[in-house]
Amino acid sequence: MAESNTADPQVEAGAVAPPATNGRIRGALSAEVVKATAEKHGVCVRPFTMEVGDTETGEIRYVPVPCGSTVESVCLSCARKAKALRQAQCREGWHLTEEPVLERETPSETQTELLTFRADLAAQYRDVTAAGDEVEAEELRAEVASVDEELRASGMTGRLPALDVPEKRPVKRSTKRRQDAPNLPRRKVTKTTVGREYAGKFRPSMFVTLTCDTYGPVRSDGSPVNPSTYDYRRAARDAVHFSALVDRWWQNLRRVVGWDVQYFATVEPQRRAAPHLHTALRGSISHEVIRMVTEATYHQVWWPEHDEIVYADREPLWDMDSRSFVDPDTREPLPSFDEAREAVEEPAHVVTFGRQVHSKGILGGTEESGRHIGYLTKYLTKSTGEVVDADTAAQRDHHDRLHAELSVTPCSPRCAVWLLYGINPKGANGKTVPGHCKGRAHRRTTLGLPGRRVLVSRKWSGKTVADHKADRKGFVLDALAAVGITKEQPAPDRFVWRKVEPGDTHCPPRDHLVMRAISERITWRAEYDRALLAAQGPPSERPETSATPLAA
Repeated sequence: MAESNTADPQVEAGAVAPPATNGRIRGALSAEVVKATAEKHGVCVRPFTMEVGDTETGEIRYVPVPCGSTVESVCLSCARKAKALRQAQCREGWHLTEEPVLERETPSETQTELLTFRADLAAQYRDVTAAGDEVEAEELRAEVASVDEELRASGMTGRLPALDVPEKRPVKRSTKRRQDAPNLPRRKVTKTTVGREYAGKFRPSMFVTLTCDTYGPVRSDGSPVNPSTYDYRRAARDAVHFSALVDRWWQNLRRVVGWDVQYFATVEPQRRAAPHLHTALRGSISHEVIRMVTEATYHQVWWPEHDEIVYADREPLWDMDSRSFVDPDTREPLPSFDEAREAVEEPAHVVTFGRQVHSKGILGGTEESGRHIGYLTKYLTKSTGEVVDADTAAQRDHHDRLHAELSVTPCSPRCAVWLLYGINPKGANGKTVPGHCKGRAHRRTTLGLPGRRVLVSRKWSGKTVADHKADRKGFVLDALAAVGITKEQPAPDRFVWRKVEPGDTHCPPRDHLVMRAISERITWRAEYDRALLAAQGPPSERPETSATPLAA
């Protein structure tokens, strides 16, 4: 068959032909369209449904409650809101000029009645325990736990005394400083948290970065130059106890400078997968003092020795009679964690910081201050696994070796890994699997990094994240009220909230709730834009912002 001489008009016009594909390009799924639209308008894409009952009208509604995730890959809208709140918290507390005021509520009558009831339960528990009635004692423990939950729900903070008094007092360890650590000057810590003012108008603060010690030379991608000599054991233990080392650093810094230093800090992984700390400190501290405190700070881990695995090819067995794990051959109970720790004469591990210490003075209200706040919160919307992702084969091998060491490194006195070393961990029961702990420190995606990505001192801004969220809501409500838009704020006790059970036929599908939330968000945004325009005044009264003057 002869070929046609008629050319394609699109080709003649210079259009690019679509690439050849094995199949047709399909349209976007409806769920993806709903998700994209929700993200565009700042609506949670994976809310959980709550059934809300109005005690006055008897109406029952199904309300989508935001998931509150802080990871963008899970929920973009909620993660960005959480990051904005943290940025506001950091900005508000970094350069305070007046001491934050922390107010505590007066104990309510309900709280005092609940605590009185708890005291009576505790007295009954002591009586039945002395009589040996374990069944009644278990029921009382459950009832006391229920009362404690009600007290916490009422707003009470802090811990209440445990029902069971410990039989043995913990072993007191010497607080004398190690001979290989530099001495630190110690001053009485005053209650002030605001930094010193210079020249009557400058009140600088600090930005500090602390890192872990070196475990061997590494390449530019963080992988070791010689993996066989890289100290993976120390790297794993330093990662597990990094949080305790940071807590000790705050204490030492306050004792040296003599005032209650406040901080906003984030923990991130380096390329070598070791944790390091970025922190904003309120007030001015000399670089020499920061380096001196860092060099002299250490944390001793007074745990039983865990260098050699006892049960590598076999596992200890759970004994129902003794309610503890026993040796599989001799059937002798393994020593408890407290018993093994009493015999400790030397710390099992000592954690220190590395030599790399970066400190910088920052003035409030400057562009540099805003840039460092963005740097502090840069990775807050990413999961730890996304931050420590490996791109090369050397990195993946490095992470595998570190994870293998973390798998046999105990993360707490309750860690099931202790059974590999012949020690009964605290809280062990028949469901405990030797060597298998669900803690974050043993996961391949976290590589020992702490679970708390943000560390904030109590007197940083004088507010919690919930308080900052309430401030943002109050600002919007005030702006709407200024233009005559009032939002009803009914009493909280008017509504009864209940989580929807799976299979509830009356509950609408999630996409319906998300689309309803999108419609509400568009309405709210239009009202807020109207309030902003009204606050600016008529066009003739608005300030001129153009660089080019308008023609007369």
